[in-house]
Amino acid sequence: MSIQTVKAIDGIKFCVWSPNEIRKYSVSEITAPETYDEDGMAVQGGLMDGRLGTLEPGQKCLTCGNTSARCPGHFGHIELAEPVLHIAFIDSIHKLLTSTCRSCSRLKVPQEVLDKFSKFKKNSASYTVLSRKRIPEQILEKAKKSKECPHCGKPQYELIFTKPTIFIEKTELGENRLLPVTIRERFSQIIDEDLRLLNYNVDTARPEWFILQALPVPPVTVRPSIILETGIRSEDDLTHKMVDIIRVNQRLRESKEAGTPPLIVQDLVDLLQYHTTTYFDNEVSGIPQAHHRSGRPLKTLTQRLKGKEGRFRGSLSGKRVDFSSRTVISPDPNLDLGEVGVPVQVATKLTIPEIITEWNIEKLKKLVINGPNTFPGVNYIVRPDGVKIRLDFVEDRSIIADSLEIGYLVERHLSDGDVVLFNRQPSLHQMSIMAHHVRVLPGKTFRLHPSVCPPYNADFDGDEMNLHVPQSEEARAEAILLMRVQEQLISPRFGGPIIGALRDFITGAYLLTKDDTTLTNAEFTNFAMLGGYNGELPEPKIKNKNGSLYTGKQLFSLFLPSDFNLILTSKWSKGTNGKRKDIVIKNGELVSGVIDKSSIGAEEPESVLHRIAKDYGNEKAKKFLNSILIIIKQFITNYGFSYGYSDLELSDKDREAILTDLQETYDKVADIISQKNKGTLKGLRGLTVAETAEALITFELGKARDRAGITANSNLADDNAGKIMATTGARGSALNVGQMAGALGQQSRRGKRLHTGYGNRTLPHFKVHDDNPDSHGFVKSNFRDGLSVLEFFFHAMGGREGLVDTAVRTQQSGYMQRRLINALEHIRLEYDNTVRDPHGHIIQFLYGEDGIDVAKSDHGEAFNINRLVESESIIDSGSKATKDEITNISKKYTKTFSLRLTSMVNDALHKSNLSKAGLENVCKKGLELWNKSQVEPGQAVGIVTAQSIGEPGTQMTLRTFHTAGIAEKNVTLGLPRIIELVDARKKPSTPSMDIYLDKDSKSSKEKAIETAKNILQTTVRDLVIHPVETDYQTKITLTIDDARLKTRGCTFEDMMAVLETNKKFKAIGDNNTITLQLVDQADAVTVVALRNKVLKTTVRGVPDIARLTLKEENGEWLIQTTGSNLAEILSVKGVDKNNVRTNNVFEISTVLGIEAARNALINELKATLENQGLEVDVRYLMLVADLMCHKGHLQQIGRHGIAGTKDSVLARAAFEITVPTIANAAKLGEIEELKGITENVIVGSQIPIGSGTVDIFMKTKTKK
Repeated sequence: MSIQTVKAIDGIKFCVWSPNEIRKYSVSEITAPETYDEDGMAVQGGLMDGRLGTLEPGQKCLTCGNTSARCPGHFGHIELAEPVLHIAFIDSIHKLLTSTCRSCSRLKVPQEVLDKFSKFKKNSASYTVLSRKRIPEQILEKAKKSKECPHCGKPQYELIFTKPTIFIEKTELGENRLLPVTIRERFSQIIDEDLRLLNYNVDTARPEWFILQALPVPPVTVRPSIILETGIRSEDDLTHKMVDIIRVNQRLRESKEAGTPPLIVQDLVDLLQYHTTTYFDNEVSGIPQAHHRSGRPLKTLTQRLKGKEGRFRGSLSGKRVDFSSRTVISPDPNLDLGEVGVPVQVATKLTIPEIITEWNIEKLKKLVINGPNTFPGVNYIVRPDGVKIRLDFVEDRSIIADSLEIGYLVERHLSDGDVVLFNRQPSLHQMSIMAHHVRVLPGKTFRLHPSVCPPYNADFDGDEMNLHVPQSEEARAEAILLMRVQEQLISPRFGGPIIGALRDFITGAYLLTKDDTTLTNAEFTNFAMLGGYNGELPEPKIKNKNGSLYTGKQLFSLFLPSDFNLILTSKWSKGTNGKRKDIVIKNGELVSGVIDKSSIGAEEPESVLHRIAKDYGNEKAKKFLNSILIIIKQFITNYGFSYGYSDLELSDKDREAILTDLQETYDKVADIISQKNKGTLKGLRGLTVAETAEALITFELGKARDRAGITANSNLADDNAGKIMATTGARGSALNVGQMAGALGQQSRRGKRLHTGYGNRTLPHFKVHDDNPDSHGFVKSNFRDGLSVLEFFFHAMGGREGLVDTAVRTQQSGYMQRRLINALEHIRLEYDNTVRDPHGHIIQFLYGEDGIDVAKSDHGEAFNINRLVESESIIDSGSKATKDEITNISKKYTKTFSLRLTSMVNDALHKSNLSKAGLENVCKKGLELWNKSQVEPGQAVGIVTAQSIGEPGTQMTLRTFHTAGIAEKNVTLGLPRIIELVDARKKPSTPSMDIYLDKDSKSSKEKAIETAKNILQTTVRDLVIHPVETDYQTKITLTIDDARLKTRGCTFEDMMAVLETNKKFKAIGDNNTITLQLVDQADAVTVVALRNKVLKTTVRGVPDIARLTLKEENGEWLIQTTGSNLAEILSVKGVDKNNVRTNNVFEISTVLGIEAARNALINELKATLENQGLEVDVRYLMLVADLMCHKGHLQQIGRHGIAGTKDSVLARAAFEITVPTIANAAKLGEIEELKGITENVIVGSQIPIGSGTVDIFMKTKTKK
């Protein structure tokens, strides 16, 4: 084989074409609006001119002489009769017109200011980058204001810009429209120096080029014409648009030559402008869209590039691929975990290229004889000279088989053991695409092991999945090394196993390892053989007069490593209040306890499976899981396990008890309501009486439902199938059993009971203002006995909310994940252990502050020291080490550890009772694990972070909840809160603060109340009697409410003092009214605006703190507020300045600085995720926070922050706002350096991340 040099693109420069360049690159001027003549031949000088390239397979291009396969197409051009404005640069044109002089075309800023800016621009220190970028804005601001030119002294006129393309100057003589010709003349006089100050790159973009004189005509390859079945040619949208432009252009030229009145000519110019505008962008606001004959809007240039289906995202970042297939999936527990069952139909279509060598020639000859339709066979043969033979058309395949030689390439069918990539969309994290080994099976669906569902988030209710066949040896090697199922056992999101036993496997494991499960010799040996056991068989545990029996525990123990020790608590033991730490495994033997979800379940950290994976490696863990699962499957099949209607049967006594209990609850509810109506009900803190009643009722009804569930559950026997499934963690929960056998409970909407529907009642079946819980959606029936029509309707109301919530959530979290990935994709770990972007900017000095890879970690730690000590203590026999020995050993081994881990190791060693040798063993193992769990250079830490936060997003709830007890202190939780945090919003939707008080105030309630009064914002509105009177012309009268003044701790003088500062009126006070006399008489609108402004004026307290409540915690008072204003609160007397908390991260960054904001961001993200019960490693939250803060100010994740400030043009264009990004790049003459991810995907180069980080440099010696 010859050595091929791989050409790599060094960079891409963006420029604006000048009219000369357009003409230079053009191969012909296009003048004829017709495309084809009567004979169907392309018209010369028309839009399908042969010189622009060719589309027909046989034709040759008239310019380069190539066929359609080789000819890239060539540009033509149209000479415009009148110049028109380029719509993509309209903003730049507007800015230049407002900031340059109308006669001398200089910037309307004095020369000395310009000199100052030029000098500043020459600074190259990195901290001046931001200020340098802001020079154009500052010049524009200054130039806008100047009324005459500082250079030539001419007066300047006001410019009116009517979108999209009309500029009008207001002169003394009236309004004067600026024509493109005039604009072009002005722009051509602007000097290069001025343009450079505005960040223009003069070599790539002169402003006069924004006004088009010649229009480039794209090659035919860009706008192919297709022939429909009817034989009619159908033209591309761009061609349609071009035809319009040529027609109008021709009419315009003819009119000008014929000396038509200027008005008509101007109309034609406007029409030409319209057509060129819609040719560039057919969605410009302010003008109608151009439509096709059929009535659909045309897709012109901008529409081709932008959006999901556009050029960037639809055809470059992601493409359709060959060698892929898609069908429905179904379960097959007999497969290996890492296998996928492929239908024969699919296996005969997908092929793998295999080069013939002396070792495989015989095998491949047989396959060739089988041909394309018999499995396993061959579809194509490729000879070394590049000729491809399709075996479908070969009569006698044995002749071809004999003519095969070494070096031929055979495309053979997919067969057992081949590596394929299996994927389910949406691909939310890296485990959504894994490498499986093929197992060709009959049938029409892909089959996979049920235990591999969690990483894909798949189920078998009709899901479809995709299978891709890697075609090169390199791709296969990478798939095997990085993507196989066993490499993905541990989830990088939290460092625990994500693959494990599910559903029936867990039930089966419990049934197998129960204390009373026995197996005969034959059963035991069969099961052991099924699990692939080939060692010595143990002695049976049970020997009685009928012979000897094995226990289920013995069977399980066969597959445990012989030196494996572990103690943990099973779900069964927790659920039945048994003893803690009931599972004991000693030297690879299950001594006591049952195996259920906590031992071998999916997504269960610290389980037997997790320990085997961590201590013995993934291969061993996969083998263990495979053997156990196949045995359990067979065991539960023979055992027979079903769940039926009769399993929910409760005795009459229990049903009676449930009904009595519900009746008692109803009486309690009636009592609460009567108390409320009498007025004897005391309001809870921060709640009105009505809200208190509602809270108490909800609480009582909730308890009633729980009690019904508990009654139902506790009276089911231990061998009840439902109870087994719920307790072992296989499926369902006590709540489900309770709803089936006990009572369904309160149906809710948005977290509240159902109250509305019809007027003052939920449904027309109830009386108005009915207080019975039944009429507010409490369902006392259960699913087993069935619901009444009304109950069913209420239940459906609750169910609908779930569906809507899910749909909204997927959409929101999908967009959040896209933004996260885009912002973080290019961030990787370098060889010096720092985390950087491709331009070398440091984001973290040490990844996650300890350099541990979560996917290699043990549930987030490098290793679990307590586990190591516990395992060692089972076999350790020496005498306990002395304190000094412990300290020395600890010092010796923990030198490289992070501080947190060092202190954990120290504590554990001192607490343990191990001998010196035991401690040495533990520390050696720990050090080895620490070194193994370090993160590797090139690791795409950014992408993994984005996936670990984005993937749980879909499981989060959307709603905001009221924190119990405080009215109106809503807290945004779940997905909206996370989105709010990564968006770096200036104001959260529910700002709140926790204000701790200083030593003097925190223990005394009076002082706390005083401080609270000083904090609570009191506005004029809170102190006056409404409505406020006014005559809508000259005065506003405020009547003051004395009672309110007193409760708010304000005085009449305070109000007067605040109002007297306003210049627009005079405040005249009179015992309890204040009259505001306006200085100038005004109209009603102004007076109303003024009145609203006066009402909002703060009299006392801190602005934005609308509500607050006092709360006692451990005998100390603290203030909780709705609304946040950190800067002001810190200056209030009585507040502990070191202990004020707010959930407004932006505020923290402005008041306390960027480090405080980073910590606040991490804590907020962590709290939100934990609140939802989702486990995401803190290292990821650190990286997101560090990335948002690394520039020294808070940046959001989306297009106004990190994604929008990327250096790469292509990456920005592919994310959002495509066309303006490219236009701007051309204006600045940006160079795309192809350092990141998206850009390299787009140009088809190797991406510089992960295994693409490594480059091999070789010098080849060439003979002279």
